Order: sequence, then structure tokens, then C-alpha cells
Amino acid sequence: MAITASDVKSLRESTGAGMMDCKKALTESDGDMDKAVLWLRERGIAKAAKRGGKVASEGAVYSYIHMGGKVGVMAEINCETDFVARGEEFQALCKDICLQICSAAPLAVSREELDPKVVAVEKELYIKQAADTGKPEQICEKIADGKLKKWYADVCLVDQKFVKNPDVTISQMVTDLSGKIGEKISIRRFSRYQLGEGIEKVVSNLAEDVAAELKKAEG
Repeated sequence: MAITASDVKSLRESTGAGMMDCKKALTESDGDMDKAVLWLRERGIAKAAKRGGKVASEGAVYSYIHMGGKVGVMAEINCETDFVARGEEFQALCKDICLQICSAAPLAVSREELDPKVVAVEKELYIKQAADTGKPEQICEKIADGKLKKWYADVCLVDQKFVKNPDVTISQMVTDLSGKIGEKISIRRFSRYQLGEGIEKVVSNLAEDVAAELKKAEG
């Protein structure tokens, strides 16, 4: 049975488990939602999943400055209690997440938050690239979907591999700590600032500038 993004989203919303965990659970359960929930519980993710309905309204707005003030990040990471928010493990997670944002420059927290127009443009590009190689339309569509998944892993924070340990994703890190402390943890939003980003720099040619000045002087 084909697993759709809607299935993964539904399981994620009902359990609070990470996106990759939900996808794997559905794959292993042939798309059966109840079996997928059981699969998550059997593997110790249920403790975190049971917190899915809880409200994570505490937490921290954490900041991180890198490269001598060249790049800065602010992120809001939520948990359920102020006690956990002040704990070393939660603070360490906040720091790691900010480091990830700083290093990997994600576009959004999750794929659901990406601008649909941006996603559509990206997919059309992949379809065109495949079509240019002479592939049939249906094959082009499949190739584009595969490349889109890889793109999500590059631009969505929760899908990215942790820069300090590529064996785990940010989603897995959050889920693991959530299960360990028994509270729901979520990344709500972030902002990343890079010095000079968006400013068009004027590049001058020294030889041309000197020649222009000499011409003015002669005139």
C-alpha cells in the first residue's frame, strides 16, 4: 500500500511522534494506522507519542551567534513545564537546534510550513530535468517525487541530519528527549540572520576606475 504525506501527517498529529518515525511505522504496518501506532509503542516512542495532545506552552527563546557575529539565530523551542525548560538537557537541545539552523540554513521547521508555490516550482524543475533526458512522463513524475523528498531533507529543519551526528535527524533528537523527560517538545519557529544577506554588493574594477579617473583629469 502506498504511503502518502497525508497519512504520515495524520499519524504524526495523532501520536506526536517524529515524521520519519511515523513514515517508517506506516511502511512497516502496510499503511494500517492502528498497527502503525502499535509499532511506535512497541519501540518506546509511545511515551513521547502519548504527550501529543498536551500543550507545550513553556520553553525558551534561544539565541546563538556564530563566526564572530557573521551569522545569528533565534529559535523558540517549547516544552510543557518551566522546570524542564530550565533543565540542562533541554537547554542543550536548544543550543544544538540553533547550531543546526546556523550551519544548515533550513527554509522552514517542517515541510508543512513550506510555501506551496516554492514546492511546486522545485518539483517542476525536477520534472523538466528528467524530461530533458527523454524519460516518459510517468517516470519523470516519480523521479521528481524522489528528488523532492531529498530536497525536503535539505531544507526542512526536522528532516535534516544533525550536523554533529548525521546518524540522527533533528526530529529524532526531539522525540528522543521528549520520551526521556516525559514531556512534549516542539520547535515552533526560528529566524536566521546572515551578515550582508540580501544586500547587493557593488564590485568595482580597479583598472577601469583608474582609467576613468585619468580620462576625467585629461578632460
